[in-house]
Amino acid sequence: MSSKLLFSTFEVTTQAFYRASLSYAIVNLKPIVPGHVLVIPNRNVPRITDLNDDELACMMRSIKRVGSVIQKVYGANALTIACQDGVGAGQSVPHVHFHLLPRKSTDPFAGRNDDIYPELEKTEGNLASDMNDVSGSSRLKVDADEDRAPRSLRDMEEEAAHLRRFFTEAESP
Repeated sequence: MSSKLLFSTFEVTTQAFYRASLSYAIVNLKPIVPGHVLVIPNRNVPRITDLNDDELACMMRSIKRVGSVIQKVYGANALTIACQDGVGAGQSVPHVHFHLLPRKSTDPFAGRNDDIYPELEKTEGNLASDMNDVSGSSRLKVDADEDRAPRSLRDMEEEAAHLRRFFTEAESP
């Protein structure tokens, strides 16, 4: 399962840590909380309603599986799962995807859980322009806003390698 993975037109193969038959998961350059990841369908479609039933079922199973693992790995007891489904909802990259954020009482949003949504909006709003900056850059700019420092591609690859260990061979890229 080493085929190239695209998020819209952007290659994200080295950031992938989980792969199912019709979807995959990647780490985030500027996570809102530790363990913030994305689950993405293999087929590039802009909206949830564009997914066929098999793709949607695979996405939901992937969200369940990846969410369960990242909760354990990051010591969380809850998840925020979000999808900006369409331009009017704040989507800036026309490839449907879900944000999974492991949550715990000590995270930066403890006691004010809804404050995480404006952060997600900022993240999503800059996504397309940040990803366009990848060309010729030593730093990958994925799901980023200016309030969080970007991690290096190497840091992201290391996190992906760490997370990959929690999945079976059939589930890992």
